[in-house]
Amino acid sequence: MLGLQLATDPRWVNIVESNIEEILTDHAWCEQKAATNCITIIINNSEKPELVSALLDISREEIEHFKMVHDLILERGLTFGRERKDSYVNELVQFMKKGASREIALVDRLLFSAMIEARSCERFKVLSENIKDETLAKFYRDLMISEAGHYTTFLGFARKYGEGIDVDKRWKEWLAYEASVIANYGKEETIHG
Repeated sequence: MLGLQLATDPRWVNIVESNIEEILTDHAWCEQKAATNCITIIINNSEKPELVSALLDISREEIEHFKMVHDLILERGLTFGRERKDSYVNELVQFMKKGASREIALVDRLLFSAMIEARSCERFKVLSENIKDETLAKFYRDLMISEAGHYTTFLGFARKYGEGIDVDKRWKEWLAYEASVIANYGKEETIHG
C-alpha cells in the first residue's frame, strides 16, 4: 500500500530497545514537527477550505500524539530530551522543487508530507511487530493506523490539487529518492534514524 521501495530491517528494533528514552524523545519531536508542517501548509494555502479543514484535523491529531508520547515518557520516569535534528527529513527537503509555481510547490509539499507519513507508518509497523515491550507494541500499532490515514490524505490532496501536473510520476520520483536516502539510515534509536 505504501509503495516504499526499501523496507526497514527488523533488527533496527534491537537498536531502539537499547535506548527507549531516546526513541520516545525523538518520536515526540517528530509528532510536533508533523503538526507544525500541517500548520505551515494551512498558512500558505488558506484559500483551500477542504485542505485547511483536513490539515487542522491532522495537526490536532499530531499534537495529541505528541502529548501521548510525552505522557509515556513521564509515566516511565524517563527524561524528555531536547529537540533533535532529523537528518532524514532534512535530506527529503532537498528534493522539493525550488522556485516552482504555487501549485507545483503545494503538490511537492504534500508529497513530501505523504513520504514522511509513509515511512513513519512503516517504522511503527516494524516496531509494533518486533518490540518486546507489549505496551509499546500496541501503542505503535495504533499509531501506525493513524499515520496510514495521514499518508493517504496528503497523497489524495496532491492528486486533487495537481491539475496539469503528473502527480503519479512525481510520486514515483519521491519513492525512488526516498529509497536512496533511507538506505543510509536504520542504525540509530530514532524514528527515521
